[in-house]
Amino acid sequence: MRIGELSTKSNIAVETLRYYEKQGLIESPLRGGNGYRDYAASAVDHLRFIARAKKAGFSLKECKELLSIFATKEQRTCQDVKSISDNKLAEINHKMSELKEMQAMLHRISDACCGGDESAMNCTILEALEGQDELS
Repeated sequence: MRIGELSTKSNIAVETLRYYEKQGLIESPLRGGNGYRDYAASAVDHLRFIARAKKAGFSLKECKELLSIFATKEQRTCQDVKSISDNKLAEINHKMSELKEMQAMLHRISDACCGGDESAMNCTILEALEGQDELS
């Protein structure tokens, strides 16, 4: 199938498909006698796999690793896949913790500000960001 059809079936933009191909996430297709790239039907399944993995938070590098395991799953173990998943989960948990800290900090400095029409000369948010007030 041509790249436009692959794009439609996978719901992924043509530019993204070309990028994935350059990154080795999908196989480079053979060119037909007419010079057009002819993607295998299995490319749609690979792209759906990538889309689901990305939705779960995996990076393209991790998607490539997961696809590699998928392609050789007879020689790989569930532990190989689980370790990638557990690492991603730990990364997300760390990011969530950082986001909660940011949220708490923003609540504190926003709650300390009157939000009035007066000059920002003594704005508690600006003072906190400048370092005159403690953020943590």
